[in-house]
Amino acid sequence: MRTTSKSDVNPPRTRSVLTTTLVLSLAIVALWSFPRFWYNRTDPHQGLFWLAEQTRLPGWAFKDEPVSEAAEAVLAADKTVNGEFEKEGGAVVRVFSAKRYSEKESEFDMFSHTPDRCWTSVGWEVEPVAPESIELKLHGLPVTFERRVFVKGAHRELVYFGALVGGQPLPYRIDQYLDIGMKRGKKPSGIFGKALGALDARLLSWPWKSFVNRRPLIGPKQFIRISTPLTGADAGQADELLSGFLPQWLALTDYKEELGAWHRR
Repeated sequence: MRTTSKSDVNPPRTRSVLTTTLVLSLAIVALWSFPRFWYNRTDPHQGLFWLAEQTRLPGWAFKDEPVSEAAEAVLAADKTVNGEFEKEGGAVVRVFSAKRYSEKESEFDMFSHTPDRCWTSVGWEVEPVAPESIELKLHGLPVTFERRVFVKGAHRELVYFGALVGGQPLPYRIDQYLDIGMKRGKKPSGIFGKALGALDARLLSWPWKSFVNRRPLIGPKQFIRISTPLTGADAGQADELLSGFLPQWLALTDYKEELGAWHRR
């Protein structure tokens, strides 16, 4: 009678272990490389650019307002510009720009702190307004800006904000916190109301928008915010002021040159 030896059993078992290891390794490599393959779409007609902040504009006086250390820590930005322009005659435009040149996959908080979330967390309320977003041409290039009216006490402020990733404007809106901002301060009814408030449709759809458009949320990016006080119910004059001011304040610069200059420093 022939007995089964270890040499008869080990080869199949060894092959099974090697096959499983190989399959798992290939799966890990595929998952690691998929984002680099998928999130690489750009608009060839736009080119790659940054929006460079100007602080000297004819007829305007600029006052720099440094960003707090707490805000800098949250944004994890490599460069920030924050301040206020005042024109002879009284017009005021508040500006903010944050740039991150480094590519850290663990850092995408910059777009997680839009005014819809941050301003409403410190007492501002979002006033319903139409349209909620607009497309403006900056030096011939289309950029989508979110459009809001924020209210705090008797003060009302018209706010535009938008974003670039990888040297181009995002092809979808950064409105993921709008519904949450609108609901802030309003107590939901019961435990089911709280649960539904946490599962906000805009917030949950934002990663899907990135996937469908094949545009990354990580990588070199710029967040822009500009605002002006509202003195009446009609926002027409304030819209004209902001839309005309943006191309004066923001000039186009070469994406690779500015990125390379930062890396050299």
